[in-house]
Amino acid sequence: MKNALLYLLLLFITQVHGQAPIRGTVTDAATNQPVEGVTVRLAPGGTTSISDQLGNFIFHGVKGTPAGVSFSSIGFRAKMVSMEELKRQRYQITLSSQVVELANITILPHAGQQYKAISRIDIALRGVNNSQEVLQIIPGLVIGQHQGGGKAEQIFLRGFDCDHGTDIRLEADGLPINMVSHAHGQGYADSHFIIPETIASVDFGKGPYTAGMGDFSTSGYAVYNTRNSLPNNMVKAEGGMFNTWRGLAMFNLLGEKARLRQQSWYLASEYRYSDGYFDHPQHFNRFNLFTKYNGKLSNHNFLTISAAVFRSRWDASGQIPDRAVNSGLIGFYGALDPGEGGITSRTSINARLLTSLNNGDVVKNQFYFSDCHFDLHSNFTFFLEDTINGDEIRQQETRHLIGYNGSFQHEGAIGNVRLTTEGGLQLRLDQINNSGLSHTIDRYITLRQIRLGDIDGLSISPYISATVVLSPKFSLMAAMRFDQFYHRYTNKLAADTSLPGTGVYRANANTFSPKLSLYYQASNDLQLYLTMGRGFHSNDTRAVVAEHGGQILPAAYGADLGMVFRPRPNILINAAIWQTYLEQEYVYGGDGGSVEFNGRTSRHGLDLSARYEPVRSLFIDLDLNYAHARAPDAGKGKDYIPLAPVWTSSAGLSYTAAKGFNGSLRYRYLADRPANDDYSLTAVGYFVMDAVLNYTRGNYEIGLVVNNVFNTKWKETQFDTTTRLKGEAAPVNGICFTPGTPIAARLSFGIRF
Repeated sequence: MKNALLYLLLLFITQVHGQAPIRGTVTDAATNQPVEGVTVRLAPGGTTSISDQLGNFIFHGVKGTPAGVSFSSIGFRAKMVSMEELKRQRYQITLSSQVVELANITILPHAGQQYKAISRIDIALRGVNNSQEVLQIIPGLVIGQHQGGGKAEQIFLRGFDCDHGTDIRLEADGLPINMVSHAHGQGYADSHFIIPETIASVDFGKGPYTAGMGDFSTSGYAVYNTRNSLPNNMVKAEGGMFNTWRGLAMFNLLGEKARLRQQSWYLASEYRYSDGYFDHPQHFNRFNLFTKYNGKLSNHNFLTISAAVFRSRWDASGQIPDRAVNSGLIGFYGALDPGEGGITSRTSINARLLTSLNNGDVVKNQFYFSDCHFDLHSNFTFFLEDTINGDEIRQQETRHLIGYNGSFQHEGAIGNVRLTTEGGLQLRLDQINNSGLSHTIDRYITLRQIRLGDIDGLSISPYISATVVLSPKFSLMAAMRFDQFYHRYTNKLAADTSLPGTGVYRANANTFSPKLSLYYQASNDLQLYLTMGRGFHSNDTRAVVAEHGGQILPAAYGADLGMVFRPRPNILINAAIWQTYLEQEYVYGGDGGSVEFNGRTSRHGLDLSARYEPVRSLFIDLDLNYAHARAPDAGKGKDYIPLAPVWTSSAGLSYTAAKGFNGSLRYRYLADRPANDDYSLTAVGYFVMDAVLNYTRGNYEIGLVVNNVFNTKWKETQFDTTTRLKGEAAPVNGICFTPGTPIAARLSFGIRF
């Protein structure tokens, strides 16, 4: 009996651990830095692994000795090596960069990878003017600016008017971009502090299905990943119409010896000035400084430290009523209140330590800090409330943001079943001083203080996820997230009628968010998936304490049924039908300092993305998206969700080459949509085309960007607003808009060395 038990124990250990795992590391030949997201495939059999943030890959439970191993990743030359060669290289593989080819794309059988190929193709092919425009790489996402470039853009995705970030989560290297309880609006996400040339990739997902993405990820999320190193130094100058200028410099601060030790440190800075295309000059200027160190401390530890300084100042034309333009009072690009504009700044430091254990597990510890200042002057209603002085408002705050992200990831196997588990903890503390809303004139003369107080918000968010590969064709991912919020508001204004008086007000709330995804790898060229999950967006502390913590975390439920399909080696298709349901669209309006209860909402739709390379280096891309958004508790005909996008599309033709000419021609399309709940007002759609042409030779590049090639007159943002112009006897309800750019050309010249 004793021998039998010993035999069963040995058999179990053999099944769990099997043969010693195969593990190695992938690095970039040019920078010697780890390469994340490389598809590593064993031959024969086709068992795959994906390199992690440290470039490490691992195979558990491999039976027999594979004949060889292949390595492929978008933007790198594919490589195939024998096991003997891999051993001779001590399991260290280097990949060389090359022009993007769809033939190198692998439809990964791993859970949660359905958007990876699309995002990496697009970031490699498309040039961008600023980091906010990178968001439009997400198929179906539309942005709109209604202060001429100074503040965060308005975002639309999957039938959501996400405002400035309420329903989409944005991060940069793990640093949160969304601001809770912001003076202008909940979730305010200004990513202009990111220099576009430092962006290496953008990871995104749609719907509330990812455990590590909690607050604000109702419609989806996007994560900017900055470069860990520079392939070379660069100096660039740009100039264009409307007195637009930009200078950029990027320098490596360490030499070749440091590169060989897998250490990198670089500095990047930009300055931009533009008067803009408005009749009232914008005098927009922005300064960015960014530095990042990424280095190997030991065989198991990589340290990354980055710091950023950002400052922006501008005048704005704001939103103008249709009737003011139609009557000839002002032109299409005119302004009614020249006092609009703002100043904003952000200083951040971000430190991350990645540790790989002997068994291949990865531990992440990250700490971050941001100091943010915001001062915005707007006038949406003109003389509606104050017929003498006007309705100009000022929103301002000073914020300290402190946080921690920690995670532990383990990949193992039980027999033939692969199991990847991740546990994480996210802590975030926002300390906001003198968050205020006031009625002003000429920007800095205060007529009346409306809101004034200090805000403290703490969130504690543990999560756990497990991905189980049950067979080469079927895998599932299950996750659970818990979010606890602690709110404190110190009201400094006795005249604030939303609260009983001055003093300290507190409220707490928490929520659980389960998630489940199923993946079926029908073949090497077809993956089917079903993702389901519960998510939420938090609400402003001022609204939370006013409601005593009730109804502040209504759930969002979503489901996607989709596929990733490659019918031919040079064609990639991603398609999904989806549904999203919100218990309550509960929003604090920073512009009026009031709480809005919009009731239940339901959205469903279709996403379709296709990428095609008919000949080498020539790419055609198409995104087509439909959303049906309604408020089920409203009566029929009054159940439209204002500004919810219905049809959106973008497409482009791109030619990319390492040298010589390359460029693209792209369009953006947004169909008409309801501007109010009964569709009596229409937010008019647009079709705009942009062109990019570059010439690269040796170490220099000349570029031309033309926005709105056909000089279309279009409205970038539109709102249903009740306004009164100076001298009008009564208020008028109608569309107010910010015009989109007319044709605008910009030349650039860059040198690499």
